Amino acid sequence: MAEIAASQHPGDVLVSLGLGSCIGVALMDDSRRAVGLAHVVLPSSTEAGINRGVAPKFADTAVPLLIDEVSNLGAARRSLFAVMVGGAQMFSLGSASMDVGNRNAAAVRDALAAANVPVRGEVTGGSVGRTIRVYVGTGQVTCKEAGGKEIDVFAGIGPTWEVKAA
Repeated sequence: MAEIAASQHPGDVLVSLGLGSCIGVALMDDSRRAVGLAHVVLPSSTEAGINRGVAPKFADTAVPLLIDEVSNLGAARRSLFAVMVGGAQMFSLGSASMDVGNRNAAAVRDALAAANVPVRGEVTGGSVGRTIRVYVGTGQVTCKEAGGKEIDVFAGIGPTWEVKAA
């Protein structure tokens, strides 16, 4: 939780386990095969009254940090795109403001939009936990729901990475 990883090594697999209300956001540059993954826990660092020292925890600080990480690997900011998994409502709390999963997904989308990074694949919402895997060598991004099968969110197979309908 609240971690960021980036890689260009073809054998690496970046993983965020146990995404309940959290969001796993993968950033990719297919021309340079640079990828990164952040495990976002909460929507806003300012709302939480927390300083930037725990940047990977919050959507508003994790997304810019993740962009920096993949850019440090040589990714071109203008070529970046995102894939998102998670954002479930794990508990029925009766208040829309308590739906942290939905708020996390919206905050990640907002942070990506502010950085002009399009979302090309997404499995968010619902009420079950998920795991995201990003295969660096192929660009494939998969999602496995608790008790379910692993599915492709982004196929990433071929000369260029391609979106697979979820």
